[in-house]
Amino acid sequence: MIRYKTFRAELGPTLRLALPLVLAELGWMSMAIVDTMMVGRLPQSAVAIAAVSLGGILVNVLGFFGGGLLIGLDTMVSQAFGAGQREDCHRSLLNGIYLSLALTPLLMAPIWFFEPMLRAMRIAPDVIALAVPYSKALAWGMLPLLLYFAVRRCMQAMNLVGPIAFALITANLINAGGNLILIYGKLGAPAMGPVGSGWSTSGARIYLSAVLVGYLLWYDRRHRTRLLRTPIQPDLRRIRRLIALGFPAAMQITLEIGVFALVTALIGRLGAVSLASHQIALNTVSFTYMVPLGVSSAAAVRVGQAMGREDPQAAADAGGTAIFLGAAFMTCMSVVLLVVPRWIARAYTPDAAIIQSTIGLLAAGAAFQLFDGIQTVATGALRGVGDTRTPMLCHFTAYWLIGLPLGAYLCFRLRWGAFGLWAGLSLALILIGIVLLFVWQRRVRQMVHSRATNAYPVNSPAGQF
Repeated sequence: MIRYKTFRAELGPTLRLALPLVLAELGWMSMAIVDTMMVGRLPQSAVAIAAVSLGGILVNVLGFFGGGLLIGLDTMVSQAFGAGQREDCHRSLLNGIYLSLALTPLLMAPIWFFEPMLRAMRIAPDVIALAVPYSKALAWGMLPLLLYFAVRRCMQAMNLVGPIAFALITANLINAGGNLILIYGKLGAPAMGPVGSGWSTSGARIYLSAVLVGYLLWYDRRHRTRLLRTPIQPDLRRIRRLIALGFPAAMQITLEIGVFALVTALIGRLGAVSLASHQIALNTVSFTYMVPLGVSSAAAVRVGQAMGREDPQAAADAGGTAIFLGAAFMTCMSVVLLVVPRWIARAYTPDAAIIQSTIGLLAAGAAFQLFDGIQTVATGALRGVGDTRTPMLCHFTAYWLIGLPLGAYLCFRLRWGAFGLWAGLSLALILIGIVLLFVWQRRVRQMVHSRATNAYPVNSPAGQF
């Protein structure tokens, strides 16, 4: 357990780094929430929400897999920055951009095969008719999405977090304005319905990447960081190292988003009302999740920088403080979901059937809030020390071998409906939180003991662990 004096000393630096990242994550999730709310005001509310839910989560599985491959920048850049090697940070960023360019066509191609897949899964034809073109519109934002991920991870690892929050907050204005014009056909534009929301989101992602790239170039010119003098030839060794770190993280993210994508498809078989209520509940718990996700990024950076300074006790203190903050916030959110579920559902739709169905799903979401906070921040802390494999294994085992089969049994065999699938996912998250907390505490004991016995390994910022 973290000591009170240590907690007080770590709280300020952690919050200064985490708060802009939390705002950035909330801004990110706000786009999806605004999209759902705005299409939810269309005449066929349930079908429109269902299409945005299904199309969005399928594209996000691919996009966030690519973003996960870039997550190794957290470790590589933060450790280089902690060791005072800024040029090494720039080299990692440049090669992360090269990786983004190579990934884009590979991640876009599967989107054009969604329609036969959805038909094979017996999704309602009216939902497919909107989900497929919505997905294709989102696909054109893939490259700027990956560029945003690469530049953002480099910037936050070097403590440049303010512009990240600014970019996402203002991108919400771009997205909302685009939705108003393209969904409802304002200012002479055609009324495109949910598909217009997909084009608006792609435009907002282009804006996001442009703002961060522009800021980094401005910062380089003002502070003479020599970014533009970074050798431009690809560094295959560094790219391999980035993939080696990022692939387990990408798989962990894909396993997590993928299980929700499959659950979304399974719930789609229950009808538009069940799918719409699932999307509302999923948006809500995803929104609360954004806070520990921002704290998790801060944990990865602060732990990684401490490792770069070869100070394992500081890494342990930073990780412990961040985990406590994530757990405390999510405990509060559990209470909120239990107290005001009807108010939350009404913010999305006036449909009484959808509201009633959503209330039960939010109760299941409340059950895993604490453990979701713990596992999210512990994942970031472990990433700071270079461990991206353990979270991947935990997510695979708990989600795909335990939670999903149990949820499917409760949903279809016991006829619990969508609530059964959510109950299975809730159990999975509880297990992941417990296991990753234990793993982090064990890693802390190993690091501190190794340092005390002079066995602590010296890590190069881009080297092996």
